[in-house]
Amino acid sequence: MSSALTDLCRYPIVQAPMAGGASGPQLAAAVIEAGALGFLAAGYKTADGMYNEIKQLRRLTGGPFGVNLFMPQPALADPSAVEVYRHQLAGEAAWYETPLGDPDSSAGDDGYEAKVAILLEDPVPVVSFTFGCPTRDTLDAFAKAGTYTVVTVTSAEEAQAAQWAGADAVCVQGVEAGGHQSTHRDDPQADHTGTGLLTLVTQVRETVQLPIVAAGGLMRGGQIAAVLAAGADAAQLGTAFLICPESGAHLLHKQALTNPLFVRTELTRAFSGRPARGLVNRFIREHGPYAPAAYPQVHYLTTGLRQAAAKAGDAQGMALWAGQGHRMARELPVAELVELLATELEAARTALTVRSPQ
Repeated sequence: MSSALTDLCRYPIVQAPMAGGASGPQLAAAVIEAGALGFLAAGYKTADGMYNEIKQLRRLTGGPFGVNLFMPQPALADPSAVEVYRHQLAGEAAWYETPLGDPDSSAGDDGYEAKVAILLEDPVPVVSFTFGCPTRDTLDAFAKAGTYTVVTVTSAEEAQAAQWAGADAVCVQGVEAGGHQSTHRDDPQADHTGTGLLTLVTQVRETVQLPIVAAGGLMRGGQIAAVLAAGADAAQLGTAFLICPESGAHLLHKQALTNPLFVRTELTRAFSGRPARGLVNRFIREHGPYAPAAYPQVHYLTTGLRQAAAKAGDAQGMALWAGQGHRMARELPVAELVELLATELEAARTALTVRSPQ
């Protein structure tokens, strides 16, 4: 690991910021206390809500942590597509006896400027960015505040843009990752064309000089060893922590990760209007093929449906975000999981050393 990242945690393990309630202060604090780097997800929260979680986390631990921000999204090119999708979801609204949400209920900027202002006024150790790259002025401001910045990328070109803008590191997200793909430009023509993590890490390593955090389908210490050998400085895991008791994920979501009923994951726009990997359920099968490229409008349109499905105990109507390695999830407390991952990582490194020619 690079010295800057090494100073932040004992192990080269990062807990992914999972928006929607999974990675709150309790999960992040447990990860930090176990020797890894914990993250809060500011996405879908107000600026005040983000700051309240930061204060809670600081009361729980004195260790370094990160906060993840969603970048502002461009104006929707075709609002009529959302209206067509609304009509398609009318049956869901009737079934769950709940109205569809207002797709324009929140600005596309997710309160970005207000959150940046708070994080510059009261700095945190790390800030990462999803769905785009900040301006050089913003990254310079964080650098002056002493904050380490990480831009999530899905291609070597995006990594190059992050380096030019002045980011301290990149989080390289392979197509195996659960939840939203953090492409800087949401292009429907590029759906289902993502690059696997090991290939992507190698491409980025040969393109930029920045430290790399590798993310996408990682569930075991041996996989962490593989991405480190490929050129990453640390590994980011989301689904592996999702099932932990400290995670704020819904119980049905946790159970679904290892439920034989859910046999595979798929990238879908069904719930949010942006490609995101989740367990294939009825909602994805019925609506995924027709969902428009309209984020965050579709996210707010389906919010009530997802909440009603969860309340009804119906996992078939929930957004069950998960990486491709979900069936390898281990229901362990965070401290035990991090220790086990570290042990597996060390064993894999030792085996690699033993096999290497002298």
